[in-house]
Amino acid sequence: MKVQYYLKMKYMRPALLFCAITLGLSSCKEEEKKDEGLPLPVMSVKEESAAKGFQYLGSIEGVETVELRPQVEGILEEIYVDEGDFVEKGQPLFKINSQPYMEDYKNALANVNLEKAKLEKAKTDVERLQPLIDNEVISEVRMKSAQADYQVALSSLQRAQAEAANMRINLDFTTINAPVNGFMGRIPKSIGNVVKKTDAEPLTVLSNVNEIYVYFSMSESDYLYFERAKNDTLSNKMNNKVKLVLADGSVYDHTGKIDANSGNIDKTTGSITLRAKFQNPDTLLRSGNTGKILMEEIYPKAILVPQSATTFIQDKKFVFVLDENNIAQRREIITLGRSGDSYIISPKSLTPKDRVVTSGLDKLASGIKVKPIQRGKLLADEQKPSNY
Repeated sequence: MKVQYYLKMKYMRPALLFCAITLGLSSCKEEEKKDEGLPLPVMSVKEESAAKGFQYLGSIEGVETVELRPQVEGILEEIYVDEGDFVEKGQPLFKINSQPYMEDYKNALANVNLEKAKLEKAKTDVERLQPLIDNEVISEVRMKSAQADYQVALSSLQRAQAEAANMRINLDFTTINAPVNGFMGRIPKSIGNVVKKTDAEPLTVLSNVNEIYVYFSMSESDYLYFERAKNDTLSNKMNNKVKLVLADGSVYDHTGKIDANSGNIDKTTGSITLRAKFQNPDTLLRSGNTGKILMEEIYPKAILVPQSATTFIQDKKFVFVLDENNIAQRREIITLGRSGDSYIISPKSLTPKDRVVTSGLDKLASGIKVKPIQRGKLLADEQKPSNY
């Protein structure tokens, strides 16, 4: 029995020694593998062009928006156009009953003719008295009296002519013409209604929308920021060019330009109103539309970091930067704004030589070694079968 045990141990020793060596090598390999660090995706920071956007709600109006109101009172007899029609300047739109104004005009013309006759009589009297004055048949007092009568008659004629002209104006106001080219708005009155100058609602609103204005407001702080950004060396100078985001989310084809502002900060709201002008050749936009003004600040050499690569501690932002030994260090960053899904980072925080960990931040802390992995390779490894 002892001999059999001895022989068994004699032949097992090499096998046990081989297993020990194998396990030792395997353990060393695992230790080496662990020493490579935690495999995480890393990006090298570089400079690239970026844009920081600002949006403001705006209201759209035609460059010429005219409320049409009657200048005379009367019954509305004709409506020559329909709501939404495009009309040209000078085109008849409405007709008010003109008969009373026609009679007033005729009466004024009759007064003009009467005053003309009186003036002619006064002129004749002056001409008749002149020879008698020259021959000293009558005194000059009679002549002065006749000349005064002539001046009274002349003034009466001028007053009658003015009244006739006024009656003619009122008669012309019974036909309401388009003051500008544009599109007809809603027409609240119908034929047979009485219209007055004191009506609360206009007959319609006429809008010329070949060009449109977009009015929008920004806060006092934003206004100060844009004014200061004009001299900012980190970004392009802010210009007056803007874009318009329509109600359906699409960006309008034409670029606009800020051409005016209210000039004062509203004390109640702390905001200032600005106006942007856009071309509207297809008349797609109409008065009353809404949209969003999009202003962009361009950074020709921006340092961008994905928002997913940042962490927050209270009100501060941090990223993990790798040193030359791939050791992660938490670093505070200063952001200048957002461009898409990335932050624009101040060059005081990061430089193009830095490497930043982009995900897996919950596994990290300062001092942990990282094995840098390109994002594309990481995704490919994640998609491999489990028994690969």
